Amino acid sequence: MDSKLVSIITPCYNSERFIAETIQSVQKQTYPNWEMLITDDGSTDNSVEIIKTFIKNDGRIKLFEIKNAGPGVARNNSIKHVKGNYMAFIDSDDLWFPEFLSTSLKTIGATEGFVFSSYKRCDEITLKPVHEDFIVPDKVNYHDILKTNSISCLTAFIDIEKLGKKRMPEVRYRQDMGLWLRYLKEIDYAEGIKIPLAIYRIRNNSHSRNKWELLKPQWYFYRHVEHQSFMKAVYYMAIWAYYGYRKYR
Repeated sequence: MDSKLVSIITPCYNSERFIAETIQSVQKQTYPNWEMLITDDGSTDNSVEIIKTFIKNDGRIKLFEIKNAGPGVARNNSIKHVKGNYMAFIDSDDLWFPEFLSTSLKTIGATEGFVFSSYKRCDEITLKPVHEDFIVPDKVNYHDILKTNSISCLTAFIDIEKLGKKRMPEVRYRQDMGLWLRYLKEIDYAEGIKIPLAIYRIRNNSHSRNKWELLKPQWYFYRHVEHQSFMKAVYYMAIWAYYGYRKYR
């Protein structure tokens, strides 16, 4: 297993406050055979300079720079350069516990090639919990994800030897959900790991927490990305809104 390379996808935009901690959490992994592919999405702060200081001492980290085009384009740019057997995702403000990669690798062999894990939800500065840990279901299928996306981008782990290398739809919101659905159209389930293996920072300006802002793009996603009928889109929207309320209440 130690010969298997994990490619880690990271988009970065103006993340000078957090990107160093994110990289350090990857470097602390007990599983060492990884490459971290960071695409900077036109940052105007010191993010790029911070990333370059890590690259000087760690050849596993690679930086690509593009003009500002959004996180979907940035992630896809990193995916284009993937050389690994597996693909994982961590955004530039999130954190992994040291066992994230090793636990994901131990679990994925007995699955169809897609696992994801539970995670802690913490204050962006203090890292103190602000919500209960998000404990994922045992399994999810395509229709489950349409109802509520319980696969967080920071814990998705995919065997691309089995499932191939796919890219995210380049829409403003829900790019990660779109990628999970592309895989789940081909397999029966993605399987959940109950142990929290990551920390998701609850950002004060997070779009994902403002469900009113997301109503229009969520509707667009159902109708124009997943091509659901009008009535099915209404059905999934209602369930999505209910679960979204419960997630952060």
